[in-house]
Amino acid sequence: MDPIKVLFASAEVAPFAKVGGLGDVSGALPPALRDLAGGALDIRLIMPFHAATKKLNPPHRLIGTFSFEANGRSISTDLYVSENSGVPVYLLDNEFINHDSPVYHGDWVLDGMKYATFSLALLEAVRYLDWKIDILHANDWHTALSVHALKTIYADDPIFAGVKTILSVHNLPFNGWGSQEAMIALGLEPSIDPDLPDWAKFTPLPMGLSAADKFIAVSPNYAKEILTPEYGCGIEEYLEKHSDKVIGILNGIDESKWDPATDTAISSNFSLDNLDGKFKNKLDLQKALGFEINVDIPLLTTVSRLDRQKGIPSILNVLPTLTDQPWQFALLGTGDPELERLANELSAQYPDRIACILKYDDVIARMLYASGDIFLMPSLYEPCGLSQMFAMRYGNLPLATSTGGLADSILDYSADPASATGFLYVEKNEEGLQAALKLALKVFEDKIAWAIMRRNAMSVHFSWQLSADKYLDVYRKLLA
Repeated sequence: MDPIKVLFASAEVAPFAKVGGLGDVSGALPPALRDLAGGALDIRLIMPFHAATKKLNPPHRLIGTFSFEANGRSISTDLYVSENSGVPVYLLDNEFINHDSPVYHGDWVLDGMKYATFSLALLEAVRYLDWKIDILHANDWHTALSVHALKTIYADDPIFAGVKTILSVHNLPFNGWGSQEAMIALGLEPSIDPDLPDWAKFTPLPMGLSAADKFIAVSPNYAKEILTPEYGCGIEEYLEKHSDKVIGILNGIDESKWDPATDTAISSNFSLDNLDGKFKNKLDLQKALGFEINVDIPLLTTVSRLDRQKGIPSILNVLPTLTDQPWQFALLGTGDPELERLANELSAQYPDRIACILKYDDVIARMLYASGDIFLMPSLYEPCGLSQMFAMRYGNLPLATSTGGLADSILDYSADPASATGFLYVEKNEEGLQAALKLALKVFEDKIAWAIMRRNAMSVHFSWQLSADKYLDVYRKLLA
């Protein structure tokens, strides 16, 4: 029996280019699927040949160059191939990708042309390779137009006959609005789906969702949330009407790369059976940050993009209200300049207990995961979230809003203290965070209860193999 042939299209693939969780997923899921299915699956990745990827310069070779027409414009594209954990990675380069620019410009004209041409070019790459795929698995708005084009421009193309399509939704609010100029320039027509709102008929992500056979949200809870006005971003009625196409699968992490027993980035390794290194990491970090060196003081940590969606303002406003209690706080991240300013002011006001490191550094991130006692994630929404999984793996108990993948991956103390792996709260405001943090600090004083929770958290498995099994099932059912 021939293997299922899947083209997995993404704007980011770690380690070639990563900005956020999309890169982690795209770098880890296809290898996990290949390992799980063996010879029954031929999965290959395709991504833009970003400037960051060129700088990284992974081993790669040129397969060839092809041109395609888009609204009278001839677009010449170079096709390269590299490899990630045994999975082929195709790299596409053209005049809209081939320049010294970030993965995302933040300029909708440039980003629109970059990802609209990429979406068309990846289909042309399949033709050039003469590779008859069974499934196109696109991700987020950046590749959603490939799904739309497959069902419109390429509907009668024999090489794509019978191809099924999946569109994974990692973050619904980022829908590609602003790409209209690029779509017009390339001759892409609006969706004619009468169920879509008018504005969504010419917006990349809704266009892709309308054309896709299935769409996968990155957690079961997020799959339910996007059917509601609070999370549906204006297309909740469409998603509710077509809820038979919506699937939720929780993301995973690479447990071999996120293992406190072998992690070379932390000062002392540790495991569930020997936590001495956990406490040594905490003491080392306290010393490095100029805090009081005392294992009994709860250490709060956050590793996050500094963004209002991540609930960073709540953290910065709540901590000064709890100065009558013992705690220390270390934050790592960068983002909103105003939030960076507020973070700097807070650390200057409380230098003996608050440290804000305004950059992103993987080594420091791992130290914060390994050293902390309580990991703060007060997100306003969180489609999946990976940080809470990393934190639990390192015995750092997450305190988070009960939303999206956070609710799917954290067992709440208030629901069942015996099996709890962290703390969840419903009120997405400062009062909710303050009440949850007060509870966590109180529980921390009970060393036995805390040890049980830490053991529970470190025992949870978030292996990609668990998620890959569910994705493979979707592939098989789609082709059945």
